[in-house]
Amino acid sequence: MKVETTIEVHLNGAWRPAADLQSCGNDRCRLEYLPEYLFADEAQAIAFGLPLEFRPEVPDEAGNFERKIPPCLYDLVPQGKGRGFLVKHLGLQDHDSLVMPLLMAGAFNPIGRMRLASAVEFFQVESAKQPHAQQVQGLTLDDLRNRSDQFLDHVSLYAMLAGGTTGVQGVAPKFLLAQDVAGQWHADMALADDKAVAHWLMKLPRGKTNEDRAVLRNEAAYLRLAARCGLRAPVGSHGAEDGVMLVGEMLFVRRFDRQIIDGKLHRLHQESMASVTGLRGFAAHTTLNELLVAMRSKATNVEAETIEFIKRDVMARAMRDTDNHARNTAMQLLPDGTAQLTPIFDFAPMFKDPDVVPRSVEWADAKGATLRDWQPTLDALVEGKTLTAEEHKNIVGELVDFSQIVAGLRALAHDCGVEKDILDQCLMSIDEQANQLVKLHA
Repeated sequence: MKVETTIEVHLNGAWRPAADLQSCGNDRCRLEYLPEYLFADEAQAIAFGLPLEFRPEVPDEAGNFERKIPPCLYDLVPQGKGRGFLVKHLGLQDHDSLVMPLLMAGAFNPIGRMRLASAVEFFQVESAKQPHAQQVQGLTLDDLRNRSDQFLDHVSLYAMLAGGTTGVQGVAPKFLLAQDVAGQWHADMALADDKAVAHWLMKLPRGKTNEDRAVLRNEAAYLRLAARCGLRAPVGSHGAEDGVMLVGEMLFVRRFDRQIIDGKLHRLHQESMASVTGLRGFAAHTTLNELLVAMRSKATNVEAETIEFIKRDVMARAMRDTDNHARNTAMQLLPDGTAQLTPIFDFAPMFKDPDVVPRSVEWADAKGATLRDWQPTLDALVEGKTLTAEEHKNIVGELVDFSQIVAGLRALAHDCGVEKDILDQCLMSIDEQANQLVKLHA
């Protein structure tokens, strides 16, 4: 297996070699920008925490180099079924520190605009072994719905396995798909950039239980609800099916790391809040305070993004979306350079999940105690100097206004298609959040 590769970044419609990456073991590496990229006019940092600069290695007193993996690379590590496929295919023994081998082979088409040259080579070698699957011209929605043999062959080639993809993290099986001008569906890498008119993520239930199916069915409605409540979401603000659709037991969400402008595909930088905050691995402890501080340090419109961040947590509590770990929120860079939160994703009634998914990130006071009411939470953000007094005043005003929307969630959620039994189990939490926001007025 290769121990050295090139990190490539997609800029202005083309892949550019950006940095040299050397594996120094399962969980250690050395990353250095290429000089020819560093001084190029169009060069952009490959991550928020890796500014464009020479970063000479400095040994410690014992003469050792740290060489920890940059947090942004954890966003590219295959998880779920994709990870399982690669571990087996590469003959590896899986463990928490297994990072670099999976990156070297699996980061050929991750979310965002970054990939590894070694992974692209790995994909090309594997695809050459299945020439029959390359003959597929396109699939209909019925092919996808029925998961025909043609569909499974097609996706197993381009996503490396029939049950998911190495490019998307998470437990639920997911596929990256693209549509051509005729409306035919293709695995993402099977369709040339100039032939694609839309890019989608297709998601299946996490498991086979009725609860798993209910969570997926209602995720489409939850995304519509987020848009109706004024949050940034991959769906029209009036429930239009322009960004999300449910077909049988398949959820289709239009990708927001891709934009087609004047016929040209732009891959947008996308980075999880875990990475923006500087967290390595997949179980690092943090707080919502720390995530907010990190987001504010990178956002273009700091106050607007702060309000968006807080409103999303209000909605998550109200609608009992408990799966709020630091990789379920991300930031993006738009083509004009704006840094902002991505549209909301993985917003679903996770309290119904049979695996019992708890909230993993909470607000905290100065002593680290968990805060669950908005009044002391906002006070703690001022005391900790995360918010200024003026920002606190403005945010309180926004949240008091938002309380009216939260109080009306029952009707809004029904209109957006949230199923009755799901909604009935959220009524107490909806009332609790609305009441907490109203009290801020005092």
